[in-house]
Amino acid sequence: MAQPEGFVDEHQPHKVCRLIKSLYGLKQAPRAWYIKIDDHLLQHGFTHSPSDTNLYIKKVGTKIVILVLYVDDLVITGSSNNLVDDVKNDLKKSFDMTDLGLLHYCLGLEIWQKKNHIFVSQMKYAKTLLEKYGMSDCKPMSTPMEKGLQLSRFQDSPQVDGTHYRQLVGSLIYLTYTRLDLCFAVSYLARFMQEPKKCHWITAKHVLRYVRGTVDFGLEYQKNTQFFLQGNTDSDYAGSVDDRKSTSGYVFHLGSGPISWISKKQTVVALSSTEAEYRTA
Repeated sequence: MAQPEGFVDEHQPHKVCRLIKSLYGLKQAPRAWYIKIDDHLLQHGFTHSPSDTNLYIKKVGTKIVILVLYVDDLVITGSSNNLVDDVKNDLKKSFDMTDLGLLHYCLGLEIWQKKNHIFVSQMKYAKTLLEKYGMSDCKPMSTPMEKGLQLSRFQDSPQVDGTHYRQLVGSLIYLTYTRLDLCFAVSYLARFMQEPKKCHWITAKHVLRYVRGTVDFGLEYQKNTQFFLQGNTDSDYAGSVDDRKSTSGYVFHLGSGPISWISKKQTVVALSSTEAEYRTA
């Protein structure tokens, strides 16, 4: 590190300082922090989830604690309040931490927790998005896209600013974290990121009009004794007018609410509707 201003050794001004610990702001600092918190959690009985190394699980008999790490933000939940409190107290002994209590807001997601259900939405984010594009008072639409609409990269339509288009579609992609009803429309619009046309921009604004009328939509998870996994898949056939590729979609429910969903164009051209369907499955 360069000698800080005001503390430069006048006899050795060209020498640098050797750091004995990580310094906030360095590109190595996040990695050093992750190694430290990861070692601490693993030493105190947590294990990594096989599907996500930032998801930690600790089991004590029949009880379980789940911890989610996002940089220096932690979300902790579990089947036992006492066990959750023990984990919090243990972390406070090693790190300067602030307990914000029951989770209400995290990474743009708003969480309402009641006795018999949990509701997750991005209402605040959606309203901010509408304000950004001047559509807070626009006429709402009842569907994300017009029925039967087919767009193409080669459409006879004026070209629009690609940066603005990509910003809007990227913002809508983030909104699909809790709005699976937007997935197909947003995935469809994302196909035209390279050279967007006015017709694509108008369709994106149509999605915003739909968001305007459904700004309070989100995910609801009800208390349910029937805790089972259910999956549904579907596909069109040769729906893309540019390359005749099909579009796949699926949604998985665990208990009463969806936990995973997607809408995406298939990577190869299906030769029949049957092939398009089994590629989805």
